[in-house]
Amino acid sequence: MILPGATLGMLGGGQLGRMFTVAARTLGYRVMVLDPDPDSPAGRIADEHIHAAYSDTWALEQLGKSCAVVTTEFENISADVLRQLSEYCPVRPSASAVEIAQNRIREKTFIRDNGLATAEFATISSEDDIEAACETVNFPAILKRAELGYDGKGQVVVEDIALVASAFSGLGKLPCVLEEKIDLEKEISVILGRNVQGESQCFPIAENVHRQGILHSTTVPASVSQRFEEQAETAAIRLADALDFCGVMAVEFFISTSGDLLVNEIAPRTHNSGHYTLDACVTCQFEQQVRMVCGLPFGDTRLLSPVTMINLLGDVWQEGSPPWSVLLSDPAVKLHLYGKQQARPGRKMGHFNYLGEDRSHAEKLFSELSHGNG
Repeated sequence: MILPGATLGMLGGGQLGRMFTVAARTLGYRVMVLDPDPDSPAGRIADEHIHAAYSDTWALEQLGKSCAVVTTEFENISADVLRQLSEYCPVRPSASAVEIAQNRIREKTFIRDNGLATAEFATISSEDDIEAACETVNFPAILKRAELGYDGKGQVVVEDIALVASAFSGLGKLPCVLEEKIDLEKEISVILGRNVQGESQCFPIAENVHRQGILHSTTVPASVSQRFEEQAETAAIRLADALDFCGVMAVEFFISTSGDLLVNEIAPRTHNSGHYTLDACVTCQFEQQVRMVCGLPFGDTRLLSPVTMINLLGDVWQEGSPPWSVLLSDPAVKLHLYGKQQARPGRKMGHFNYLGEDRSHAEKLFSELSHGNG
């Protein structure tokens, strides 16, 4: 076990890295963050912040030699960087696990190869692949760039082959997947921790609502049947085992109107839909991440209160500073702001957790906050 007092490394200085840093420092660890942004949210509260590119050989050597273990907050760091770091110290999750999840073609093929269902998809690597892909996938469909897409970025809804060709060109003619658009009943996710011994524990199933490709809200308990809960947990653990994963990961699922459970994607890290755990569970996903990468026992994942989490995007700031009294005057609300200096539309600036059963009340609070400056 890596015990308190040791230094933990974090690749990435955004809000997930920040909340990991809070959890680690609360437990008595030191944290070193590598992020090129000198004003990164995690770097501002870490014990040490290395301002350098993720590919900087000197920076990686400093991080690897200074830390007992290194983890990451997002999957778009080159697997070669993780392999380079692993020459100095353990890297959890491993380069091979992240490498699969950071490319939609590898990811969806991996999911299928492990006996789990996805939406129908086809690979488009060049214009020559478009016709065959359109014969495989029913319209309407979504063309998604294979790499570097998140929060709805790098995706285009397409209705016919002409739009696929246009969208492929617009995405830089880079490798893509063409994916059938599902008639959705619900979206859910599983957050789980898996240790170095290969044991896993899941947090309660989260029910998610997206707006324009960005997560808007998460509600727990999810209003899904026990059958879907058990299937989703079993599928998530199967994928974690196949990846030989260590850390905290999320698996997102679609439930179709025809009653199918389909794996959407794997996030090899803590996840936005797990932010409810910060206030509603005995152990939050970030403490669990610390525990898993350090070889500590599992923290208790019990739900202590019904909860709705709502994201606060930069749009809320467009008329000036939001009227925080709307949230702070409600004793059942827990506000989390990420310390980002610039509020831009679509940028995740914070979230709040409403600890109660009435999801509509959380939405009412969000509406009042959003329109308080209008």
